[in-house]
Amino acid sequence: MKRINLSLISCALVAGLTACNGDDGAQGASGSDGTNGTTGKDGNSGLSSLVNQAELPMGDSTCFFGGIAIKSGLDTNDDGVLDDSEVSQSNSVCQPSPLTAQGAALPYTALRSDLQNGTVEGSVFEIRNGGFGSDMVAHPQNKNQFYTLTDRGPNATFTGGYGKGKKFPIPDYTPRIGLFELHKNGTIKKLKEILLKRPDGTPISGLPNTSSMGGTGETPYTAEGLPVLEDQTQAFDELNNPIKLDDYGLDGEGLVALGDGSFWISDEYGPHLVHFDAKGKEIERINAFKNDDRVSLHLPQEFSNRRANRGMEGLAITPDEKTLVGIMQSTMYNPDKAVKSLDVTRIVTINLETQQISQYLYKQEQAQNSNSGIVALSNSEFLVIERDGAFYQQNPDAIKRIYKIDLSAATDLEQVNENGDLSQDSELGLLISGKTIEQTVLETSWDTLTTHDIQPVSKTLILDLVQEIAYPHDKLEGMWLIDHNRLAVINDDDFATWSTDGVLEQKYLDTGRTQIDGNKLYLFENLQLNQ
Repeated sequence: MKRINLSLISCALVAGLTACNGDDGAQGASGSDGTNGTTGKDGNSGLSSLVNQAELPMGDSTCFFGGIAIKSGLDTNDDGVLDDSEVSQSNSVCQPSPLTAQGAALPYTALRSDLQNGTVEGSVFEIRNGGFGSDMVAHPQNKNQFYTLTDRGPNATFTGGYGKGKKFPIPDYTPRIGLFELHKNGTIKKLKEILLKRPDGTPISGLPNTSSMGGTGETPYTAEGLPVLEDQTQAFDELNNPIKLDDYGLDGEGLVALGDGSFWISDEYGPHLVHFDAKGKEIERINAFKNDDRVSLHLPQEFSNRRANRGMEGLAITPDEKTLVGIMQSTMYNPDKAVKSLDVTRIVTINLETQQISQYLYKQEQAQNSNSGIVALSNSEFLVIERDGAFYQQNPDAIKRIYKIDLSAATDLEQVNENGDLSQDSELGLLISGKTIEQTVLETSWDTLTTHDIQPVSKTLILDLVQEIAYPHDKLEGMWLIDHNRLAVINDDDFATWSTDGVLEQKYLDTGRTQIDGNKLYLFENLQLNQ
C-alpha cells in the first residue's frame, strides 16, 4: 500500500477553503447529526504463538551439565501443538559448570593406614585406592562417564640388600580400571572396578617382569625393606623360594576404551600393549621381545631400550578404531643411557587391521620432560600432555601443558629409505652415519635431522594449566575428551604415597605438608579443538 502524507492533505484543504472565501454572511444553523453506519465484520483471528520447553540431560552436546531447551514459533495449522516444521527459533539455557579451578575430587578408600608417616614418630599415613590417574578416557557411549587406570600399585624407590628396586607396601595389589560418573552438581561417583587378569582369568600383579620380558632388574621389597618372595613365610632361596616377579605384571600408563567394551593398555615395564576384554581378561599382546610367544605383533626392536619407569606413558585410538597410537614418556636409552638428557621422544602407530607400524618424532620443550598422555582428535591430529615433575607450590616454573600435534607432515621413520648416510638397523632403528636418532641429536643437534629431511610432528599449545589454574599436582597424566570444545584432565596421586630416602610417607602438594595429594578432575571449556 502506498503511504500518504496526511499533513499535505490538510494543507491542500486549507488552501482550497481560503480561495473560496467571500463576504462574511450570517451564521447558519447547525445541521442535525447523521445516523451511525452499520458495524463492520470482525477480522480473522491471528495465529497463536507457542513455546515449548524441554529439560536437557547431563552430557548434552550443547549443555554438558544439562539445562532447558526452548523452542518457539507460530501454530500455522491451528492445532495447539508446536510441530517441528513450525519452529522458528531455538535457544538453550545451560546449567553452568559447577566445577571450579579447584577441581572435583575422585572418591577413594584406604588400602592401609598403619605405616609410620616418614620420620614423624607416632604419626601414620593412609595409602589410598586412589591411584586412578595413570590415564583417563571417555566412555564410548555414556557421555558423563569416564574410565581411569591405575599403575602397578603403591610403590616407592628403595635400595636394599638385594639391589635397587621399589618398596611395594601392598605387593599383591592388582592393577585395575575404574569407571566413574560425573554428576550435575560436580560430584564424582565410582561405579565399578575392573581388575586386570591373565588369559586364564587369574589376577595379575604390578610386580616387575623378568629381564627377558623387559624387566630392568628392579627388586620388589616389602614396606619393611624385605624382598618380596614367592613364599613370604619362608627364607629366601634362589632356587626354591626366589624373589617374586611377574611376566604378566603391568605398570599401566595408557588406556583406550573401545566401542565393543574391550580395552587396550600400554605400560612402562616392556613396554607392553595388552588387549583386555570387558571383564579385564587378557586377549592379546604386543611388545618388542621376539622370544615372547604370547605376542601377536612385535614393536620395532628399539622400543625395548626404553628408559626404566619412562615407557609408553600414553595410548590412544583413532576415531575409526583402526590404529593404536602410543607415545613414549621420555628419551629412550637408544642405544644406552648416555642419551638420557635429551628432548627426543617417539610416537608409534599400529594399524590393527593391516599390522603396519609407523614411527614419528616429538620434540619436547625441555630436556627430560614427560609426555604422559595422548588422545585422538582425528586420524592424524592428537592432544598430547607434556609436563615436568615439579609441584607448582614448590616451583612456580612448573610445566603442565597440552599441545595439539599433527602427524601429517612428520617423517615416518619406518619409511625412510636407506641412502648414503641413512640406514635401517634391526635392533636400533633408523641410523644416521651409523648413529641412532638419539645419538645424532646428542652429538650434533636436531638440525642434522632437518638436513636429512627428517621432520618431527608439528605442535601447537592448547592449554598451559599452570597459567590457567595454577595446577598444583606434579603428575598431569590423563585426558577425557568430552567433545571438541571440552576437555577434562586428571592427575596421578601415586595412591597418596611418597618416600624420602627410601622411607615411606604421605604424599603432599606443599612443603608445609598440609595438603595431601589426591586424584582430581579439572574441566576446561570453549577450547575449539577442531580448528
